[in-house]
Order: sequence, then structure tokens, then C-alpha cells
Amino acid sequence: MVIRAFPVLFLFALLLACNEPPAATVPPSTSPVDSVALAMRSVEQRMVSDPGDAALYVERAKLYMRIDSLRLAVKDMQRAVALDSNDAEKRILLGNLYYTTVQVDKATTQFDRALVLQPENTEALLRLAEIKLVLRDHKGSIDLVNKALRKDPNLAKGYYLKGWVYMELGDTATAISSYRTATEQDPQDYQSFLQLGLLSAGKDDPLALQYLNTAIELRPFSVEAHYAKAMFAQEHGKDSLALETYARIMAIDSNNALAPYNSGYVRMEHLNDPGRAKADFSKAIALNTNYYPAWYNRGVAMERTGQLDSAAANYQIALRIEPGFTEAAVALDRLAKQGVRIKMPRTTK
Repeated sequence: MVIRAFPVLFLFALLLACNEPPAATVPPSTSPVDSVALAMRSVEQRMVSDPGDAALYVERAKLYMRIDSLRLAVKDMQRAVALDSNDAEKRILLGNLYYTTVQVDKATTQFDRALVLQPENTEALLRLAEIKLVLRDHKGSIDLVNKALRKDPNLAKGYYLKGWVYMELGDTATAISSYRTATEQDPQDYQSFLQLGLLSAGKDDPLALQYLNTAIELRPFSVEAHYAKAMFAQEHGKDSLALETYARIMAIDSNNALAPYNSGYVRMEHLNDPGRAKADFSKAIALNTNYYPAWYNRGVAMERTGQLDSAAANYQIALRIEPGFTEAAVALDRLAKQGVRIKMPRTTK
């Protein structure tokens, strides 16, 4: 038995990812850090003259955000809100920072207060909808999204969130419809194209490749989009495309062990090339020495090329890493019945 290539698991912080700001444009002659340092000095000089100007703290908070100093950005936004507590936009920015730093209760408070000041503020409504979605309050999330869309029916993020809610509720058709609407409103909506690709792949719909290719065009170095494309190709008889895409992943992320592992699986199970598969599994092991399925599958490749002693050694290593790994135990038993001497590991008391 061969351990299959791993499918895509994308329930990670996708909601956070969809809120990443675009990268700031910096003149070629100035590094991002130098640019921020220059701007920071300018802001702080003005703070000396006018320490009560809330806008200066907002400006410095945004600079801290550009260099990922979120703790300092939060402190500046707290000061800005203290100086100007009736500004909904400042509360939303502080709420965004709390949300990004996983302080959900504090984020909720700021978005709620922003809505007291501006009851139809669509950014605050969608942020609260997002939080309710994370907390699995699907009805509450949809209600807030619909309120935002009544105010502005062109909000791509609103349709994205609706798609995510319906996806979690198992209503794939409505989820796909919502994601499509999101991409119609914003043709640069990478996350919606990615989800369309994943959902379409789950339905064996050839449109999956079209959606995933669009996602890759939007983010050429996205490992998740390339991986989804490679898995779809692998599972739909497009072995050359799968191997080409796994190679692209390795070029993007040389530490990614999944790509060589899956390449090995394609070569061994689809192309009947255990020799080259063994080399791929070896690459995966070099990147992650505890990757027990790679040890096991390298053992399978060795067994198929007649290297029975080496195969047994690989199965044993897989079992040492994961003692409950039944497939490796079965493989060792199979080799023992063929007369291969199995060296049992020593146990220590």
C-alpha cells in the first residue's frame, strides 16, 4: 500500500489573509526600512510641536504597520482614539490591529463603537461579520453582510464572506455563486478565485484550472494556489502538469517537502517509475527528517526496485517516528515472510 499524496487543507487564516494591505511602493534607491525611518523622523518632529494631534499618531501607527511593528502600532492607535474618541475610522483602524493580533474581544468593542458613531459604516459591518464567521455565528455574519450590501451592493468582500459562510454550511452551489459575484465586483480578488478553484476541484469541474490559473496570475508566488493546481492535475490524469507545477513550487519554496513528496507519488503510482520516485522521496526526507510517509514510500520504491534490505530499513525508520503506523508494520511483515532479515530496534529501560 502506498500513502497517497496529501490533498490541500486551506482552512488556515484565509480570512486574515484576505485583509492584507497592498505592499507600499518605495523608490528603487530607498529601502523600505530607510523610507519608514525618514517618514518616522518627520512625524516625530511634528509630534514635538503638537503632541495632541491624533492624526500624527495614526500616521506613525501606519508606519509601524509597514515594518510589522504591530505592538507599537496598537499603542499609537490607542493614543489616537483617546485623543479623538468620536472618529469611527480611527476606531476601525484600532479594531483592525486588535483583530490582526488576535485580540478578538477588543476588536469587537472597537467595531461596535464605530457603528454607534456611523451605523452604516460598511467596513465595520464587514469586520464584525468576519468575527462572527470565525466564531461560527453564521446567521449573525450573514445578517451583517446583508446590511453592508444594502448600503453598497458592490462590496466584493461582502460576497466573499457570504461565500465562506455558505461553504461552511455545506451549500456549495450558493458559495460558488457568492465567490463568482465577488470576482465580478473585484477582478483582483485572489482569495475568491482560489476558493472557486478549490470548490470546483471538489466537484471535478474542469473550470477549477481556470480559476486557479487566475489566482496564480494575481499572485505568481502563491504556493497554496500552485499546490491546489498540482493536486487537481494529479487527480485528473494530467501528470505532466502536476509534475511541472510541483517543480514550480520547489522553485518558489525550496523548503517545501510536500512538493517533492507528491512528485514521488505521481512518478511511482501514475508513471511506474520507482527509481525517480525514490529520488523525490529522498528530497522530501532531506527537508523533513520526521516525514514518516516519505520514509515509508521510499521504502516502497526500494522494494519495487529489489532493494529489500534498504526498504526494510526505511519502513523501520517510519515506525520509529510513528509507532502506530500500520502500513509500515504490514510492509515489514511482508518482507520478513520473503526472508528479509528484520533488525529490531533496541529498547532502553
